Amino acid sequence: MTLSADPDLSQIPFWGLPQAERMDAFRRLRQLEPPIHMPEQTIPFVGGGPGYYALVRHADVTEASRNAAVFSSEPCSNSIPDMPRWMSVYFGSMINMDDPRHARLRRIVSRAFTPRILAKMEEDLARAAAEIVDRAIAEGPGDFVSRIAARLPVRVICDMMGIPPKFHDMVLRRTNIVLGNADPEYTGIDPELNRLNVARGLLKLMHAGFTLNRLAARLGDERRKNPTGDLVSLLVNGEERLSPQELGSFFILLVVAGSETTRNAISYGLKLFTDHPDQRELLLDDFDGRIVKACDEIVRYATPVIQFRRTLTQDHEMNGVSYRKGDKVLLFYNSANRDESVFTDPDTFDITRDPNPHVGFGGPGPHYCLGAHLARREMTVMFRELFTRMPGIRSVGEPDFLLSNFINGVKRLTYTF
Repeated sequence: MTLSADPDLSQIPFWGLPQAERMDAFRRLRQLEPPIHMPEQTIPFVGGGPGYYALVRHADVTEASRNAAVFSSEPCSNSIPDMPRWMSVYFGSMINMDDPRHARLRRIVSRAFTPRILAKMEEDLARAAAEIVDRAIAEGPGDFVSRIAARLPVRVICDMMGIPPKFHDMVLRRTNIVLGNADPEYTGIDPELNRLNVARGLLKLMHAGFTLNRLAARLGDERRKNPTGDLVSLLVNGEERLSPQELGSFFILLVVAGSETTRNAISYGLKLFTDHPDQRELLLDDFDGRIVKACDEIVRYATPVIQFRRTLTQDHEMNGVSYRKGDKVLLFYNSANRDESVFTDPDTFDITRDPNPHVGFGGPGPHYCLGAHLARREMTVMFRELFTRMPGIRSVGEPDFLLSNFINGVKRLTYTF
């Protein structure tokens, strides 16, 4: 069985289509038996590969996520082609590892996400959100992403790491380059993959990675000599500690995954509550009782992280399909979160949805997002502050979306209040 118009998920122009068209393509892909095998685009100076299976059903994504021994995150999970050594130095974090290496790093960095640590952050979160809204009110209507949505998560992550405020804007700019590597606005790489533009774009990407890595490494050197009790101090001291390279890669992962995911969820949240005033009214009728489910529904509906890759460590049969050792599969979380066999009316935004077994924070298993609870808290604090102090806030027009097959990002979203 083939699609009447096969979508090529490897071609960047597909990801520039309107979101409704893309979701319709994934709806048709979910109807295929077996999962479709996609050709792999060759990127100058990076390479290509033999292609991959697009896992678009909820059952496939969740089962592959649980079975990390067969569906490996090595050699890399955040790149369709194998990541060259010169890139993995900066971007080869623990998400590209299996146990026991992954378990060791996750055990160390999980110190940042204990209930005690997160509880101590509540006052800081509330204060940061209040200051951001103060400034937004003073500035008046404008771009919601740069003025509000992007500010809280970057500030939270930098404060956790002990990074001084003077570096926060720089961190945000470098984060945009790292995750916007397919978007010409950030790197200059055009969808045609012109070799000169690719070279320039990769230089920008590597410089962004180097800058973030060095910032964390310098901070780590300081905290080894003079611990202060911040996250970096916890990570570089003690019996189990991160090496300078591990600390740099972890910081890039934390600031990229932690800030980008939350800022996009907050941005989509404003758009969704504007487009669905009944859901906004429902939330405000019982904010404390409904905000947790509302956050999960925003993450399900928007799915800020589109996909991750896995590689088969052995021949394996899953849901009636045989895979071979070395096969690549992409776990398309955006498609799994609209699977009709799991979610009733999956294209409907419903903050009372229950159950809601979405995979917006990754599927079940060892790589489930460590920062999921923190992301929910950031969303809760920001929406509480916005709807309390700017009750008339709403988005205007359509968002300007990031061109990416990895992050379902919002670059700009006009708002008024």
